[in-house]
Amino acid sequence: MILAASGGGAAEAFVQLGVLVVLLAVLGRTALRFRMSPVPLYLLLGLVVGVSGADASTLTQDFVDVAAEIGVLLLLFMLGLEFTPAELTGELRRSARAGVLDLVLNATPGVVLGLVLGWSPVACAVLGGVTYISSSGVVSKLLDDLGRRGNRETSLILGVLVLEDLAMIVFLPVLGVTLSGLGLVEGAVDVAVAAAIVVTVIVVAHRYGEHISRFLWSGSDEVLLLSILGLVLLVSGLVERADVSAAVGAFLVGVGLSGPVQHRAADLIGPLRDLFAALFFFLFALEIDLGAVPGVLVPAAVLALAGVVSKLATGEVAGRWAGRGPPGRWRAGTALVARGEFSVVIAGLGVAAGVEPDLAPLTAAYVLLVTTTASVLVRWDRPPSWWPGAGRSAPSIRGHQ
Repeated sequence: MILAASGGGAAEAFVQLGVLVVLLAVLGRTALRFRMSPVPLYLLLGLVVGVSGADASTLTQDFVDVAAEIGVLLLLFMLGLEFTPAELTGELRRSARAGVLDLVLNATPGVVLGLVLGWSPVACAVLGGVTYISSSGVVSKLLDDLGRRGNRETSLILGVLVLEDLAMIVFLPVLGVTLSGLGLVEGAVDVAVAAAIVVTVIVVAHRYGEHISRFLWSGSDEVLLLSILGLVLLVSGLVERADVSAAVGAFLVGVGLSGPVQHRAADLIGPLRDLFAALFFFLFALEIDLGAVPGVLVPAAVLALAGVVSKLATGEVAGRWAGRGPPGRWRAGTALVARGEFSVVIAGLGVAAGVEPDLAPLTAAYVLLVTTTASVLVRWDRPPSWWPGAGRSAPSIRGHQ
């Protein structure tokens, strides 16, 4: 605890954290000015601080570690707030075909590149997960910043995001079992227990979500904030003890809230999410050896190009199935291009298990390239003339129809 530290140690920790948060704020303001996601800038800051040899105290490092984990939980909790249990199941039915298309088109580049690089099957599966899933946090923020929440294609975008995050309910426990080296029987038991817990949480949320929300609602922002944050941490911790990703638990808590609590929670938790998520991206990049990045730039660039094209193709085909016009299909694809928190979480699991030394720098370079590209592409409302299905539409950044 900071308060228990000696005066000098606490002062040093405060200075380090203060400088870090101020730098993140400056980068956030810079990203806002250029209407881009701040995630690439947070990653760059981590790389720069890491290569500079700055020696953070253990006290400060411990705080940033915990804050980064909380950032992941709050990102997924906020996504869960977008849906009630009924809306979630309905979206699953409507977007199932688009979800399968998304999985095939976007996991394949990572798996193929891993094979080309001579990686193990487990490392290839990890890289496939990295390239597959879009960044729910970045996409949601881009939709808000550009005022596109009410657009017709937004339901398609959110449907794909939810299917991706639900796919993680299966993928993360299976990956965790595989990385831990458990036998077939032990692994199957762990996955079955994880699935049972997830189903139980969804059923409880569906049947008792309104009662839970009424219990949490007190009319006091302070009490509501403490109640929600405590519930997210408690459920996430219990779920992780059963070898299910804590982020999945946080997502399910968000799904379970309804009514005034659901709407007020977004306003109260949003600022905390932004702070802790920024620390999460910074910490991931901080732990990367910058000297390894040049060696993976070429494969990262190839993977980024494939990742951009595959998400644009997902938006194009799924948009056609949903009856959206060329502008809507293009906007859906560009919104889905961004990768972020879950890509980094998946890579982090692989790095912790030591599956492949180049996994961390490759993921960082990939996320940097793809998310920066997404921040540019998403500003165009209509597809360029060279894009299939563009018709006579010309690129424009003016309308949001």
